Amino acid sequence: MIGFDFVTLIQFVLAIAVLAFFHELGHFVMAKLAGVEVEEFGLGLPPRLAKMFTWRGTEFTINTLPFGAFVRPKGENDPTVPGGLASASPARRFGVLMGGPLMNLLVGALVFSLIFSMNGVARSVEVGIQKVEADSPAKLAGFQVGDIIRKVNQQEVNSFQDVSAIISANAGKEVEFVLERDGQLVTTVVVPRVNPPEGQGRMGIVMEANPIYQPVTVIQALGLGAAEVGYLAAELVMAPVRIIEGVIAPDQARVVSIVGMFQMYQQVSDIEEQSAAANPKAPRMAVLQFLGVISVALGLTNLLPLPALDGGRILFLVPEVLFKRRVPHRLENTVHAIGLSILLLLMVLLVVNDLVNPIMIR
Repeated sequence: MIGFDFVTLIQFVLAIAVLAFFHELGHFVMAKLAGVEVEEFGLGLPPRLAKMFTWRGTEFTINTLPFGAFVRPKGENDPTVPGGLASASPARRFGVLMGGPLMNLLVGALVFSLIFSMNGVARSVEVGIQKVEADSPAKLAGFQVGDIIRKVNQQEVNSFQDVSAIISANAGKEVEFVLERDGQLVTTVVVPRVNPPEGQGRMGIVMEANPIYQPVTVIQALGLGAAEVGYLAAELVMAPVRIIEGVIAPDQARVVSIVGMFQMYQQVSDIEEQSAAANPKAPRMAVLQFLGVISVALGLTNLLPLPALDGGRILFLVPEVLFKRRVPHRLENTVHAIGLSILLLLMVLLVVNDLVNPIMIR
């Protein structure tokens, strides 16, 4: 059962609002560049609470519902309105529609770049001791939680596999370990068990990987951030194929609602707090990384060719570009209205599913 934390909820709502703000800011900037008049830029969703100010013909407002933001361009669905979105050329409409998703991808790339610039890149790992079983060979040899394994039988180790291979090959024999503890090297000898108790292993230890980060330049961080967005995009595109092939189980590719995202956010936040308590020196970037992923997912989802989404509206530009014939705006508006109704119904079903079957991060 997932607990409820009001403070975490407020943090999540603010984070989603910021991501939605940048999405709409992308539409707004591209509309201005395309010469499309924007009547309103709203923070939150209607009904309106107050108008903050007017800038170059655009009213900036604060609205009641805190989930997101919106842009109301002039003549959004009426091609007979001069200076409006629907009356703009296909190229200009394409730019305005792409502005939101591209802004989310850019924000995601910048978030990942910030993480890389602050943390660096994990080039290798230290193998640490997370748990030592009572009366185990490791306990008798003086192993302690927090020790770092530097060498095993004079061989440097950089992974679990390095340690496990040597232990398995020397069951019943003396194995020399060089451990680092509080900055000092400690040498000890262990005899791994031939027939260990179930669930304990030959040594009676639980190991953990502690990444070693190397600093990167700002340019390198920007490149790594962009590469991370590309990787996430490729993973999203290939997900249906991998589900069909059986590489990914259907439950691992579950579509979630805003409730499911909050459940994941809260668990990531809790895990980060626990990690910080166990290792205060570890960088606390899990929540920031999660928000970067959500920003990218928001951008890519909006590019799906579904009615009412940016991608669905872009799809209606194709006949106009290829055949110089525009889809009647009444038909397009009807399709988007039906699509929006279906999406809202789907969102309700997803919310119910996330409440009945809460997301649990494995």
